[in-house]
Amino acid sequence: MSRVSAVRFSHFLPSLLLLLAGLSAAYVKDLNVFFTSLFNVLPTLVLLLGGSYCAVYRRQRELFLMITVYIAYYLLDTQTDFYRDHGRVREDAAVVFHLCCLLLPLLFSIYALWQEKTHLFRDFVARGAVLLAIGSVALALEQSYPLGVLNWLAEIRWPVLHGAWMSLIQLSYPMFLIGFLTLAAQYWYQPRPLHAAQLVGLLGMFWMLPQTFILPFTLNIMCSQVMLMIAAGVAHEAYQMAFRDELTGLPGRRALNERMQRLGRNYVLAMSDVDHFKRFNDTHGHDVGDQVLRLVASKLSKVNGGGRAYRYGGEEFAVVFAGKTVEECMPHLEEIREIIADYDIKLRNMDRPQDDQQGRQRRSGSGASSVSVTISIGVAERQAEQRTPEEVLKSADQALYAAKGAGRNCVVAAGQTRRGAVRMERAAG
Repeated sequence: MSRVSAVRFSHFLPSLLLLLAGLSAAYVKDLNVFFTSLFNVLPTLVLLLGGSYCAVYRRQRELFLMITVYIAYYLLDTQTDFYRDHGRVREDAAVVFHLCCLLLPLLFSIYALWQEKTHLFRDFVARGAVLLAIGSVALALEQSYPLGVLNWLAEIRWPVLHGAWMSLIQLSYPMFLIGFLTLAAQYWYQPRPLHAAQLVGLLGMFWMLPQTFILPFTLNIMCSQVMLMIAAGVAHEAYQMAFRDELTGLPGRRALNERMQRLGRNYVLAMSDVDHFKRFNDTHGHDVGDQVLRLVASKLSKVNGGGRAYRYGGEEFAVVFAGKTVEECMPHLEEIREIIADYDIKLRNMDRPQDDQQGRQRRSGSGASSVSVTISIGVAERQAEQRTPEEVLKSADQALYAAKGAGRNCVVAAGQTRRGAVRMERAAG
């Protein structure tokens, strides 16, 4: 599967919805007592719930991302509370705000890129040590040399790049830019919902910081939303692990079972199997076998007629047609069977060329190593006497065995005779 095909908008959708909800809530001016009280406790509540969720499932990277966001929230919330109560900022407000603008994207990016390790306890100690070290140094400098640190942070180092639109210190902009580019590269090489949530979360914090002392509850809302994005990313990945097959990208057996419970009275189920897959796997190796399964899955996922493909297990796949008859589905299944049979698979990682010139010669020549694969399909439509989808699936599985017995590379409907299946195979050929 290419990186482009692995990139999905669905990875970003939950985080974008949370971001838009946070932006909308931040611009609401008149809030009643209920929402005011809710926003005051929301970041702490989200940290407790989301942090506990991450801790239980040993997701230390996400836990420290939440802790980093919450520490920034706590430091800035102390300043905004003082500002609301006294109508002026505290003496250390500027240096605390600038340090948060500098260190928040730095620590967020570090923990976002820090992959989980095998030794969980050592990993936890290492992450905590980094947070403690950076925080202790920043606190010591702020307490000992507040004016010097403030002048160093607020210095305009690149006058040519400075603009009136800049509401943060100059150093924070390259920090956010570096963080965004590295997180974008991480998502490109490993397209995952969590990596998408990290990207959107960094954008949310970039918008939040300049509005901290302008919009009343921006800090509370956006920090809560960013932590929710991280928790939602963890939940999204947990769902994918449970319901989506990692090798093929198709929905898995559990997703099929849930889908079958929601089918109506009229539906068609099809079971397909890769012909001679074990012999093929033993001859060419498991890597090529995985390549074949991914190819078959990609073709089945594009079946017409409203069908939805699922990885049933091993080399078997199921296709569900809701509200269809077997006569309506057969042409679409025949079409996908022919597409797979006519497709030549180029074998990779076998006697690879030593340089680009040899590669071009091999690709342009006729000696390229390729194989073809076929599938057999059994189809069953729900009958009046069949009370559960499992019974229909069993009929489709029996039709699949009939297709194997008819010589493979054919589509057989439940109840069809062996002779009829052979005739259909010859007609298709």
